[in-house]
Amino acid sequence: MTMSTALARCLSKTQSRYETVHRHGSPDGTAPARPLSIPGDRLARTVLLEDSRGYLAAVIPATHHLKLSEICEQTGRQLARARAEGVHEVFRDCDPGALPPVGMAYGTQTWLDDSLMTHPDVYFEAGDREAVVHMSTEQFATLMAGARRGHFAHRRL
Repeated sequence: MTMSTALARCLSKTQSRYETVHRHGSPDGTAPARPLSIPGDRLARTVLLEDSRGYLAAVIPATHHLKLSEICEQTGRQLARARAEGVHEVFRDCDPGALPPVGMAYGTQTWLDDSLMTHPDVYFEAGDREAVVHMSTEQFATLMAGARRGHFAHRRL
């Protein structure tokens, strides 16, 4: 698997322009293994939250931590981190540590932290540990048009 089915459908539906970058460094994954160099503030990380109303996906930069109190205030919900069973229930076609940011493609309300939109491009998990998706911020904004926006993540010190 190199991309979750739901993500592939979502990218196709929105006619997104993107490239898949394999973690071994080359587009086809055949280059010698070396660390993939992605600026952490451009790598979107998805955190699944839950409350009595259901699930919510929060999308933040990998260099930041989620301020739970701030997203609760902005959403008007009493959220907590979802249990592992919840992550599997929502993101059925993904590895638990490689959740794509398109929670809405999984029927889940999605919130996007504005700090991800300050760079020329964005990377995000494709649903497994083999590859990430890379696209312009403009394309990412189109892909994430169904997400609510806010500021609820802060840079780690």
